[in-house]
Amino acid sequence: MTTTDKNYSMGKSMKRKEDPRFLTGQGNYVDDLVIPGMLSMAIVHSPYPHARIKGIDKTAALAVPGVKAVITGEDLVAASLGWLPTFHGFDKQMVLAVGKVLFQHQEVAAVFAETREAAMDAAELVDVDYEPLDPVSTPFESMKDETILRDDRENKTNHIFHWESGHQDETEAALAASEVIINEKVYSPRCHPSPLEPCGCVAQFDSMGRLHFHVTSQAPHVHRTAISIVTGIPEDKIHVISPDIGGGFGNKVPVYPGYVCAIVGALILKTPVKWIETRTENLTTTGFARDYHMDVTIGARADGTVTALKVKTVADHGAFDAAADPTQYPAGMFGVVTGSYDFPVAFTELDAYFTNKAPGGVAYRCSFRVTEASYAIERGMDLLAGELKMDPAELRKKNFVQKDEFPYKSALGFTYDSGDYEGTLDHAMKLIGYDDLRKEQAEKRSRGELMGIGLSTFTEVVGAGPSKHFDILGIKMFDSAEIRIHPTGSGIIRTGTKSQGQGHETTWAQIVAEELGLDPQNLLVEEGDTDTAPYGLGTYASRSTPVAGAALALAARRIREKARVFAAHLLEASVDDVEWVDHKFSIMGAPDKSVTMKEVAFAAYTNPGEGNEPGLEASLYYDPPNMTFPHGTYIAVVDVDAETGEVKVRRFLAVDDCGTVINPMIVEGQVHGGLTEGYAIAFMQEIPYDAQGNNMAPNLMEYLIPTAVESPIWETGSTVTPSPHHPIGAKGVGESPNVGSPAAFVNAVMDALSPLGVKHIDMPLTREKVWLAVQNAKAVAGD
Repeated sequence: MTTTDKNYSMGKSMKRKEDPRFLTGQGNYVDDLVIPGMLSMAIVHSPYPHARIKGIDKTAALAVPGVKAVITGEDLVAASLGWLPTFHGFDKQMVLAVGKVLFQHQEVAAVFAETREAAMDAAELVDVDYEPLDPVSTPFESMKDETILRDDRENKTNHIFHWESGHQDETEAALAASEVIINEKVYSPRCHPSPLEPCGCVAQFDSMGRLHFHVTSQAPHVHRTAISIVTGIPEDKIHVISPDIGGGFGNKVPVYPGYVCAIVGALILKTPVKWIETRTENLTTTGFARDYHMDVTIGARADGTVTALKVKTVADHGAFDAAADPTQYPAGMFGVVTGSYDFPVAFTELDAYFTNKAPGGVAYRCSFRVTEASYAIERGMDLLAGELKMDPAELRKKNFVQKDEFPYKSALGFTYDSGDYEGTLDHAMKLIGYDDLRKEQAEKRSRGELMGIGLSTFTEVVGAGPSKHFDILGIKMFDSAEIRIHPTGSGIIRTGTKSQGQGHETTWAQIVAEELGLDPQNLLVEEGDTDTAPYGLGTYASRSTPVAGAALALAARRIREKARVFAAHLLEASVDDVEWVDHKFSIMGAPDKSVTMKEVAFAAYTNPGEGNEPGLEASLYYDPPNMTFPHGTYIAVVDVDAETGEVKVRRFLAVDDCGTVINPMIVEGQVHGGLTEGYAIAFMQEIPYDAQGNNMAPNLMEYLIPTAVESPIWETGSTVTPSPHHPIGAKGVGESPNVGSPAAFVNAVMDALSPLGVKHIDMPLTREKVWLAVQNAKAVAGD
């Protein structure tokens, strides 16, 4: 077998290298780690959303056999460990509640015991004396400032920040001059990433006082830095290891109080401590997503040409502003709310508020609020199409940014790299038979049946990010790659990212194999160990391929340039006369005289040539010049039963353009997963709170996860518009399906209900909501 096997190079559907491990139960997870003498930790949570803590009695808990210690917030404050910084940079968060609790299930105390059962039993015996306080359960109540939730802050207000982008006066003037205006309030509900494996950690100090911290982390290096900042432990004394983690979706980016408590327990008890949270703890205390109330206004001429966009948003950030947005973008990349359309002017503003809810706002399958932005504009465009009585596809084509206008600077300041929106829409309409579907719909409507066709032609922005704009805790969002090629032509690849199931072990090997003409099966990928991997910002917000993938390609090219010197030595030619053609080095004009990279690798260590530095490895830090902008067209076809409110998704087609495709099978798998999550958000998932601040979906009986039984059959397609600034033209795809699909689903249902006069229903579109909307519409019509 040759070392260059095109069947395994980039663009091929190579089977995932990591799958045999996962499919045979051989994955290595945090909870698998067992260390002699290790204690288990359980956390005491508040039953109240807002209450003063009058006292905590540990006596009964400490009396449980096997219990070694109970720590409270007061204990942590005494040790200067009471607060931790949030990644957002605008706030800080209590590790354990001190003085009062601010959301239901907030962490109040930590119990350490010889067994998990003893720790959990004892946690129930920690006697906390609460004085309930009136909760603030919505941001609209919060903005009145009648109850100040965060009296630890200097500013005595519940308002966290105001952010705006665009030109307000010009937008208002353009709207005033518009011939048609639509306005609608749309809500993107609070939901939760709910990875397969909850969060957890094992903290262990070795005999030299060095902390070895196994943790379910999407960003191990950032966690190492954050732990150092919180605890004061020098960063070189902290070793973070993130092994296999069962999904992340943004949920495993923040630092949680449980991590800090486990470290404190290991430090004071001088023995390893494990903490694995329960599903309810994961659903009620770790980072949620969405919870944006958006007021969308679009102005247009009578022919459908858009003239202006205004979006005003109220955001519920819970008790602490722990949103994982870059500090310079407090509302993340919501500025992409103009979507795929050429708005002459636009203005968006957002105000965030504290409430008595769990903190967070994570990048759950969206690049820092792009899902909310895409939902807002795609609902808005459909409402405009309805107002103008235009086909939604024709309205979109009329207003798309044209493919010869890239790089395109939007009215809100983003510079889109490339795209062919109309080409992708045309391809999708042809694949699904759009015209025939519209004919079928007309026939069904004539019989009183409710059939809907929903479009979403979204633009995402991923690849956070350019250091001039993006950071976490002030750390710039570059990423890194290190490649070592061994004498026999195998090698090891390390990056600062961390796969949670995306297939990095395969994808990264394919990129390097393509650049160096090596067999990807012999390229080992290693991530998640801060002692070996180069510093990186981790994996979330679809940033791995746009940033770390670029770093890998460029690092491989550095190796190739060094290898050229060895090749010239082997070919007895001048370096300038050696070229890289068809995955091997050849002498210009004499292609029959060539050497493979595998032969060159052996020479690099055995016969490098006089004066040449031996070895074949490179490392590189990549700071992207811009984000990447994948796009797509999604089309949903639904039937609605007016008598029951049941929505049947008959077909769903996703046509994605994520630039250069590295492994089509992995891309398709990510699209399937993202569409399933989008379907869940559109029809079943929400973490609602009642007026008393109680979390009404604290387990998987109330917070529903779709299985293959509930999920539609996904149809997929693709177009390819490479990114001009990415070394291999890749843009990223993991979050696109979740960004694009909710609007397609909702637009389809609203299209089905449009003959009844129903214009909008907020997600999730449960059977009850749809049925009530139908009944209300009939009542208004006098049926």
